[in-house]
Amino acid sequence: MSAEIPDWTAGAEGLALARCRACGHVQYVRRPFCPECGSEDLGVEPATGRGTVYAVTVVARAPSAELSAHAPYGLALVDAEEGFRFMAHCPPDGVAIGDPVHTTFRAFGSGLVPFVTPESQS
Repeated sequence: MSAEIPDWTAGAEGLALARCRACGHVQYVRRPFCPECGSEDLGVEPATGRGTVYAVTVVARAPSAELSAHAPYGLALVDAEEGFRFMAHCPPDGVAIGDPVHTTFRAFGSGLVPFVTPESQS
């Protein structure tokens, strides 16, 4: 991944994606090759963070003592406008399937996570 592109998985506020320069396929979970055509010619670019909620759930019981202070919290699967799906945190009662959303970033436990809210709240 390029150091110039902010990515929450590296502690920076941003979503990064990989786009195949040979066929244009977009992947969020980056691999060293394109799963569509096999090319190793990939470029990393920022995602807008805008998308549509595909699924949403509420976590009532946190998976660890460290995260129990955050419960209940929402999780959403979001179809990004660039063509990939990603998971993000959300308000437990603030988004619904089909909602257009935008992404910000929040501290969660010892890390940083994507957090989506409805576009109408941007």
